[in-house]
Order: sequence, then C-alpha cells, then structure tokens
Amino acid sequence: MSVEKKLVVLVVEDTKHDYILIERSIRALEEKGIKCELHWVTTGEDALDFLYRKGKFTNAPRPNLILLDLRLPGKNGLEVLAEIKQDERLRKIPVVVLTVSESEEDMVRAYDSGASAYLQKPTHTEDFEKLLNTVWEYWQVVRLPE
Repeated sequence: MSVEKKLVVLVVEDTKHDYILIERSIRALEEKGIKCELHWVTTGEDALDFLYRKGKFTNAPRPNLILLDLRLPGKNGLEVLAEIKQDERLRKIPVVVLTVSESEEDMVRAYDSGASAYLQKPTHTEDFEKLLNTVWEYWQVVRLPE
C-alpha cells in the first residue's frame, strides 16, 4: 500500500483495552507518515450498521480493512463475517479475525467464511503490540480494494 493511500480500518472489538492497543499502534503508523483512519464499534450489529451506513453511521466511510473479534455481544464475529462475505458490496473488504479463541473449529469456520487471516490475541501487551505491528506492515504492502 503506498503512502498516498489511506488505510481506513474498522475495528470490531468489545474490549476497550484491546482497542486502546490497536489505536496506539495506528497512531505510531501515522507518526511515520502513513495515513490512517480508525473507526471502532463494539457489537456485531453496529459493525453491520457501519458497513451498511445505517442509523448513526449514515456517513461512515467504506473501510479497506476490518479487524474483527469473534466474541462479541449480540451477533458474534462469525455471523458478522458470514454476512460481510455474502454481500456483493462488502465481500472484497479484507477481514482479519483477531480473537482470543483457541478453537480449531472457530478458525476453520472463519476461513471457510472468507476471513483473510485468523490471528490469536496474545495475552501479554508487548506480544500483542508486536502482532499488531506485523499486521500493519503486511497491510502496507498489499493492494487493497477501493
């Protein structure tokens, strides 16, 4: 991804601490001159409303990357992922599952539903920060759909 392009990330995460770590890592990218726009929702329903620009999200931008937790209140991450990937307008948006789940079944279902990656959240903050840096490095070099 070139520096001229903006990385628009929708974070679907119900744990504030994890979101803060994600936000901090995005701000570090911005300090390096990489343009980023970060949006945060805490439920699966809000994620879909954001993507479909419903309710309070009528002016939401189209993300070019989604970080999706699986364990969400209400509609869970696997349900959200399945809906995204079944929609012609949304299915090209890369979705990276970022979860604490160690379940092989969750991982298989995520990939079967079209996840671009399945990453397990480390328990230590430093390891989580390293994982996020790896994610950003990767998404800076791949081409993302408009």
